Amino acid sequence: MMQLMPTHLSNVMSSLTLAAASPADHVYNHVFIKNEAGFWLWSGNQGNLILSAFICILVGWWAAKKIGTGPETEGHDRYVTRNRFAHMLEVFCVYLREEVARPLLGDRTNKLMPFLWTIFFFILVNNMLGLVPLLDLVHVLSPDLKADKATPIGGTATQNIWVTAMLAIVAMVFYNAVAVKHLGIGGYFGHLTGGAPFPISIFVFLLELASQLFIKPFALALRLFANMTAGHILLATLFAFAGMVVGKGFFIQGPVTLVAVVGGFAIFLLEIFVGLMQAFIFMFLTTVFIALMDHDHDHEHGHEHDHDSEHAHGPTPAHA
Repeated sequence: MMQLMPTHLSNVMSSLTLAAASPADHVYNHVFIKNEAGFWLWSGNQGNLILSAFICILVGWWAAKKIGTGPETEGHDRYVTRNRFAHMLEVFCVYLREEVARPLLGDRTNKLMPFLWTIFFFILVNNMLGLVPLLDLVHVLSPDLKADKATPIGGTATQNIWVTAMLAIVAMVFYNAVAVKHLGIGGYFGHLTGGAPFPISIFVFLLELASQLFIKPFALALRLFANMTAGHILLATLFAFAGMVVGKGFFIQGPVTLVAVVGGFAIFLLEIFVGLMQAFIFMFLTTVFIALMDHDHDHEHGHEHDHDSEHAHGPTPAHA
C-alpha cells in the first residue's frame, strides 16, 4: 500500500502540465484560436482575464449587498455585515482606504478609491487564479488540446508581460489624468519642472515626463511580471521532479515525490502571500504616484494659508 501511493501520485502528476518537459508550460500563455494569418484570437490568459472580471463583478455585487446598511426595522443590527467572507472583504477595503490611501490622498480618497480597489482586487484574483490548475483540468478532459499545447482558459495572466503592461498603462493614464484635473494643465507641466531655473528646468522636465509616462509604468509592469513568473515556475519545477522519477523504483520515487509534494505545498502557501503582496504593491505605488503629483501643490497651498492667517491675526507679540 505504501509503495503504491507515491507511484500513483507520480503517475497522476506526470500526466499534468506541472510535470511537463518544461515547467514554464504551466505559466506561459497558450493560444487557443488563430486566424488564417497565424495571429491568435483567443488564449488561455484571455480566458483567465474574463473569468477574473466576472468574479470581481459578481463577488463585489454580492459583498456589497451583505455589507450595505440594512432596513431600519433591524435596529442596530442593520450596520452589521451579514456574512463572514463579506466581512473579510470589508476589512480589506477599509484598511486599504483608511491606512494606505487616506494618509497620502487626504480628502480626495473617497473619490479615487473605486479605481484603486478595482485594480487591487482584479490583480489579486488573477494572481490567485494562476495557482488554480485550470490548464491541467482542461488538458485532462481534452488530451487533444494537451498535444497542441492549447487551452481556452488557464495559465497565469499576470505573468504575461503584455497583461502587466496594459495594467501599468491604465494606472499611468489614471494617475496622470488625476494630476491634470487637480493641478490644471499649467500646474501639471509646471510641477514637472520641479521649480528649477531655466535652462535646467528643460532637462528636469524631460526627465520627469519620461518618469511619468515610461519609467513608472515600466517598473509597475516588470515587478508584477517578474514575481509571478519566478514563483510559479519554481512551483511547477518542484512538482515536475515527481514526474521525472516515475518508474525509478520505490526508494528513489518515494522520497523524491514526498519532498516534491511537501516543498511544493510550502511554495504554494508562499505564492498565495506573494500574490496578495504584489496586488497590494501595485495599488500602493499607484497611490504614491498620485500623491507625488500633489505634494508641491498642497505644500504651496498650505504655505499660502499660513501666510494669509498671519496677516489676518497680525504679528505675534514678543511677550504675553
